[in-house]
Amino acid sequence: MKKATITEIQERFDNDVERFSNLKTGQVSIVDATLLLELVTESAKRIKPQAINLLDIGCGAGNYTLKMLSKLPDLNCTLLDVSRSMLDKAHERVSKEAKGKVEIIQDDIRNVNLQNDHYDIILAGAVLHHLRDDSDWEFVFAKLFKALASGGCFFISDLIKQNTASLDNYFQEKYGNYLESVGGKAFKTEIFDSIEKQDTPRSLDYQLEVMKTVGFSHVEILHKNLCFAAFGGIK
Repeated sequence: MKKATITEIQERFDNDVERFSNLKTGQVSIVDATLLLELVTESAKRIKPQAINLLDIGCGAGNYTLKMLSKLPDLNCTLLDVSRSMLDKAHERVSKEAKGKVEIIQDDIRNVNLQNDHYDIILAGAVLHHLRDDSDWEFVFAKLFKALASGGCFFISDLIKQNTASLDNYFQEKYGNYLESVGGKAFKTEIFDSIEKQDTPRSLDYQLEVMKTVGFSHVEILHKNLCFAAFGGIK
């Protein structure tokens, strides 16, 4: 199947802002969504407690930034997304909580120019699975490494694959059972169709190896359950 273009993905999220603004509706397809959100933001806080600048890639309606601000309220926040509707909602919500500056950037992470050695914390929640071939992954990880300040951290919460096909099939089956339990058969079909059309997730091992290759001094696995994981690197 031909994968969705960035424009098609943008249109999908433009039309679904309110659902993604609510963790109970927008994150229900993610196994352990609330736990992943907590682990990523609390880990970032503990690694960089004096953080000043935050970059939230694929910020959506701002859930990860809001959680980060609940722990480090003085952050300057840069919100990046391809969807203008999501960005407007994120800006509205984040501006009510932020004490620092709030900037929005409508762009694809592959295209945007980022200041080097600037961000103390970079977060990517359920977005990097839209990257396609190896060159995409390597380019984006290298760009984010350069954008981090020394001692900064980059944490990801996302859909992943298994390296072994038989195990990947098994975890997909288990994930399907989870989706059916929370939303019924139609919901399971909707999510699997969306993944097939839009997503190209990579394994946890693959992403950690790319992190090491581009220069991260440490990589950390925070959590994994079925085909979702939270992990990251420290510069």
